[in-house]
Amino acid sequence: MARTGYGNLYCRRNSKLDSFLKRNTDRAVYERIRAYEPCVVISDTVNKVYMHVVLSDECVYLTEYPPRTLTAAVNLSRVRDIELINDLPDFLSGKDREHSQHIRIIYAAAKPAAKGDDWQGRDKKEGLPPAAPPSHRNHHLTVPPTLEGVGSLFSENNWRISPEPPQRNHTVGGEVEVHMLRPVRSASCPDPETLGLLRLPRPRGHPPSPTPSLHSFVSPLASPSSPLSPLERSPKIHEAGQVYRRRGSVLARLLRRERVNSRERDGEKDGEEREKEAELHLYAVSQMSRIYLHLQSSWSSYIIRSTLLLDPLYRRRCSTSSSSSPRSQLPAISWERTAHLFRQLSAELLQEGLNLESLYLLLQELRTAALRNITLRKLFWRSSEMCVFLVQTLEDSLHGCQSPQGVHTADQLLLSTLTAQTLAVMFRETEVEPARLSLLTAKKGALTARMLLALVCDPELQTHNQGTPVDSELQALLAEYLDAACSLLFELVVLGQEASRCSSVENFLTVGWILRVLQPHPHLLSFIGYQAQQVVLVLSDVQRSALSPLQSVLLFQRCRLLLACLQYSHQLGQHLRSHYREEFRYYVKLSCAEEKLPSHYPISQPALRLVKQLLALILHR
Repeated sequence: MARTGYGNLYCRRNSKLDSFLKRNTDRAVYERIRAYEPCVVISDTVNKVYMHVVLSDECVYLTEYPPRTLTAAVNLSRVRDIELINDLPDFLSGKDREHSQHIRIIYAAAKPAAKGDDWQGRDKKEGLPPAAPPSHRNHHLTVPPTLEGVGSLFSENNWRISPEPPQRNHTVGGEVEVHMLRPVRSASCPDPETLGLLRLPRPRGHPPSPTPSLHSFVSPLASPSSPLSPLERSPKIHEAGQVYRRRGSVLARLLRRERVNSRERDGEKDGEEREKEAELHLYAVSQMSRIYLHLQSSWSSYIIRSTLLLDPLYRRRCSTSSSSSPRSQLPAISWERTAHLFRQLSAELLQEGLNLESLYLLLQELRTAALRNITLRKLFWRSSEMCVFLVQTLEDSLHGCQSPQGVHTADQLLLSTLTAQTLAVMFRETEVEPARLSLLTAKKGALTARMLLALVCDPELQTHNQGTPVDSELQALLAEYLDAACSLLFELVVLGQEASRCSSVENFLTVGWILRVLQPHPHLLSFIGYQAQQVVLVLSDVQRSALSPLQSVLLFQRCRLLLACLQYSHQLGQHLRSHYREEFRYYVKLSCAEEKLPSHYPISQPALRLVKQLLALILHR
């Protein structure tokens, strides 16, 4: 967690609160805390109380001022919208009232437990625990179970080559499993998913509550391996148990019948009540507050990550396969061990004379390890050599694939795509890392400018033999690169939007600066035009099938990119309106977008709002 101040983007360090969080949270939660800031809080359980708001990658926590307890207020999985309200709160006065920022978080309230289930000991409650009163202290806080397949425990021996045989591990209780596949990385390995990389434990659902029910008084169907006790062999006790079982079954049938009748009477009204929205209001009283930026950034990262985890291939890259072999759980990999492994991998990547195949496999390992370990992403920005190396690789590979005489054009496109994907992963969830901003702003943003100019390319592949099967394959590879380049440019635009809201002179990486750097690029207009064409193609009526998780995330990123072009660049805005206004007018329909974006995707509703804003700006005369 980065809490040291750099410019005005980061929150000031509070040693007392930081020490409290370190003592009262799990290590996995503490390392993923992005920011904290004092605010006046108004919610269903708190009314105008000055508290600390603690923001992690998955949850918003509240603690008193000074801190005594830590309560999970809102999980990002339930957030529907985050708004900045322009008003003057009447309960504040003076400069606090003038400089306050009113942030409203709209989220889905937790579903109430079904009636009649508690007597059977079934735990069907969902959502976050209610806010604890100040008199109760939470001495330990666990990670909220939100994203399946993502955990915080890493095996040291899984990352790199190990001579040990395959191992499979899981806890006896069945709650967490750690799987160790054979760690192999070979240049002749055709399947990138079999590389020996960091493997995450896959959390399992918690077992039912052990509260005894009527069915648990006597068990006549005992296991042959466990003989009955003298108490269970008693005829009277056995007969009483059968009576309890009969009464329990009758009660169970009556309750089930009552629940079915209740559902039929209530119909859809019951479902609407369960998804009732609630609000959390935060009033930041500091003029230099950045809590709204951190909230928006955390929520955006969360919905992207949780949507991508719905894709089986992406989920396999971020987690390991299931296993039932009983093994003890391995401890979490330490920061020092991760740093050592990262230095080892960096040394292999930076060595001279590395052939193209070895470079590709090493970059695959770096990308996959970065997907699974946020510590590695932070270490990446603290090592300027690795970022410079990736930018140089992107420049060289794109220059090679655009050369008509290049004999490895397909290989160069593959390498360019992997390099852009790796750089995009390094940007995720590292907004509050001071080393990232220091590196990107060094020498007036020289490295950032190189990255921007390197990722933009001509969307039309120029070859001598048009119409051949090889050309169609190259076009497919080029389309994959353009998707990766859009994701990387999206991350840079998000960085620029955060800087645009800051008044610091040091942080000049605004969206306007980014577009000014790209303006002289010869292929900028065609590159942005290609991204607009893809939005029209995805949202048109030509193909009525629902979008995949990856396509939904790309649509979200492309809409954010096009909106930035329309809002911050007169040249790009005029180009999009003059060349693509009619396509958006006749082919892009909100009703079609609602059909193509599945409702269970976390990114669907934010993407629909972006499509609506994009249509309004492009069709505006």
